[in-house]
Amino acid sequence: MSSSFGGPSSRTGRFGLARLALWVLAAMVAAPLALTLVYAVIPPPSTLMIGRWLTLQPVSRTWVPLDRMSPHLPRAVVVSEDAQFCRHHGVDWGAVRLVLDQGGEGGPSRGASTITMQVAKNLFLWQGAPYLRKPLEIALAHWIELVWSKRRIMEVYLNIAEWGPDGVFGAEAGARRAFRKGAGALSARESAIMAAALPNPVTRDARKPGRRAAAHAGVILRRMRGAAVLTGCLGP
Repeated sequence: MSSSFGGPSSRTGRFGLARLALWVLAAMVAAPLALTLVYAVIPPPSTLMIGRWLTLQPVSRTWVPLDRMSPHLPRAVVVSEDAQFCRHHGVDWGAVRLVLDQGGEGGPSRGASTITMQVAKNLFLWQGAPYLRKPLEIALAHWIELVWSKRRIMEVYLNIAEWGPDGVFGAEAGARRAFRKGAGALSARESAIMAAALPNPVTRDARKPGRRAAAHAGVILRRMRGAAVLTGCLGP
């Protein structure tokens, strides 16, 4: 009695599965690279926004060009999130080394994500499992910096960042929710409050900032006063 186990048909099936896996992997790599080119000229959604749409949850986002936002807002975000934004090429390796040195046996207790890395994560990747995500985040950040200008990176970041509970995304929706005004009318203090909410806008509500968030906003506001040089790459 003969058996087909391990025969030609079995090998053909395994080869077919391997080829399919390679095609899927190639598509997963190529899609973000191609979409980065597309997103250079059209307003992109974030993966969180897409996830909410697919699960029939509300999304509030109004795209606003950077030149129609208050200049205080990008300055506040740079001071708070990535002071080397205009100097690095996607990754702040000095911050990465500092985080690793301070990590100890349990690993790093905080991240070293630049604004560009956060754009890469928000556009193409997932939120959890940072040890698996970070290498992809770093690679995509370099690609984004190669293709986009610093102004475009900041513009996209401010339009896809989550800025409140229940699907509030982008500076315009966030400003209207918190202060009942558009992103273009934000004062320096309001911009600092918006920036202080970014690490976790669900718990750090810009509309009702707690004591710690208000104190953080005060620190950001003080740093903003002498930080015009940090946003020189964004133009006027």
